[in-house]
Amino acid sequence: MTDRAFLDVECSATGRRWIGPSADADRLAEAMVQETRLPLPLARVLVSRGVAPADVQRFLEPQLRDLLPDPRSLKDMEAAAARFLRALKGRETIAVFADYDVDGGASAALILIWLRAMGWQATLYIPDRIDEGYGPNVPAMQELARDHRLILCVDCGTLSHEPIAAAAAADVVVLDHHLGAETLPPALAVVNPNRQDESGDLGHLCAASVVFLMLVEANRQLRADGIAGPDLLALLDLVALATVADVAPLTGVNRALVRQGLKVMARRERPGLVALADIARMDTAPAAYHLGFILGPRVNAGGRIGAADLGARLLATADPHEAAALAERLDALNTERREIELRVRDAALAQAEARGFDAPLVWAAGEGWHPGVVGIVAARLKEATNRPAVVIGLAGDEGKGSGRSVSGVDLGAAIHRVAAEGLLLRGGGHKMAAGLTVARGLLEPAMDRLAELLARQGAGAGGPADLRLDGLLMPGAATPGLVEEIDKAGPFGQGAPAPRFAFAAMAITQARRIGETHLRVTFGDETGARLEAVAFGAFDGPLGPLLEGHASARFHMAGRLEINHWQGRSKVQLRLEDAARA
Repeated sequence: MTDRAFLDVECSATGRRWIGPSADADRLAEAMVQETRLPLPLARVLVSRGVAPADVQRFLEPQLRDLLPDPRSLKDMEAAAARFLRALKGRETIAVFADYDVDGGASAALILIWLRAMGWQATLYIPDRIDEGYGPNVPAMQELARDHRLILCVDCGTLSHEPIAAAAAADVVVLDHHLGAETLPPALAVVNPNRQDESGDLGHLCAASVVFLMLVEANRQLRADGIAGPDLLALLDLVALATVADVAPLTGVNRALVRQGLKVMARRERPGLVALADIARMDTAPAAYHLGFILGPRVNAGGRIGAADLGARLLATADPHEAAALAERLDALNTERREIELRVRDAALAQAEARGFDAPLVWAAGEGWHPGVVGIVAARLKEATNRPAVVIGLAGDEGKGSGRSVSGVDLGAAIHRVAAEGLLLRGGGHKMAAGLTVARGLLEPAMDRLAELLARQGAGAGGPADLRLDGLLMPGAATPGLVEEIDKAGPFGQGAPAPRFAFAAMAITQARRIGETHLRVTFGDETGARLEAVAFGAFDGPLGPLLEGHASARFHMAGRLEINHWQGRSKVQLRLEDAARA
């Protein structure tokens, strides 16, 4: 028997069923309040995360030393760090071949900064997205091998058998996290928690975290020789940025890395991140939201539509003047990227809608769609349909595409299999995101086969995702103090969604459109308490028109509490996500 919908909302304004805490969860939350004296809303969040009362303190104050895995638990780690140190001590030429996204750029910056602290440097090489595509290629690796003794492939390389073989004149070390095949490339070391022969316990790490663990092992080996290595904790701002931007789950050690990294970032000691935050007009302490939606897209902009190495150079530079110039250029490229994305998004949505949103895979392909924005558009399709989505740009005889998945559906493994079956020219990635290259003539059969594999994993089984709520609040209880308490359970993001609360039978006192698509609402209860809410993109769907024309009706409101900082003042507001007539 299906549990009763929360507040009896079976179909909300956005077509979702509301799911609240179970009776058992409510009892556990009440017991936690009695034992810990925490606010009930926070207790409900902790219970939903599976935290027991005895573990509350450890969860709210996670210590990296307790959660950081032993680097040597990863295969090839000792050999990778030893070869890295041998190159440093021998003053050998080193090249870093990195992916063009935030994770790749942060991974490269970690190594460049570490080497600089040790009085050495490395050559940075990031391939052009359009001319070279993802990962090592034969000409680039051959050229690097001519002039360098060691090549570090970061956030790439696990599937690059031929390019790494072509670099035989140099030693190659791979530091990656993408899904591996049954055979590994001919590298000196392949450190990857998603190798086929790994347990998968650390498969949630992004590449920057793998690089960070390699530097932890390098420092350990230096200490054994009586040498002090660089301060690794000061590098956690880069690890945090990569973890959030690469949509890694914010659980376990990832959560601790991001929490500590945000503290490091708040000290404003990294010239590149300071310049980027300033040009983006960030006027509050950084949070996971800023990493994912403010800083990350700007770092990514160079790899998407500009010079591929701009983001890594920004993150690695120690020169504030260079940082300011790079940040300004990336900000301009990000504006250009948004314009390109909007055009592709509209066309992709129309095509996918015509094909049908009910399939296990939502996909679209278009002539000349920029490869730098297809991943973002795929994410938009995924969000709109609650289905895995793939968007492909066609040029000549090939299409290059990117996909995004939903929770519980491993898109990377499915794409890897379709490539192994010969329907894709190339393909791979991880559970939530993947890339592919397909021959134009095989586009339809490749997408049909991918949809078939995803359907076996349960993709497309339902409609819009249920809205899961952490409980009920009154407007008067939504205080800055409560938001600060709840934030202790963060940071929130992939794998650790921000808590959502409902406000029952609220009277709307004001509803006004902001710009073309957004809505600002003020609502309250019989006590006179009021709360402001903002719903971004509300007029792109039914939520905006419903609340704007409320006609004095009462509504259940649902969303996430946040602190709105504006012109030096701070107040609580609701990030409104859904509503239903009371």
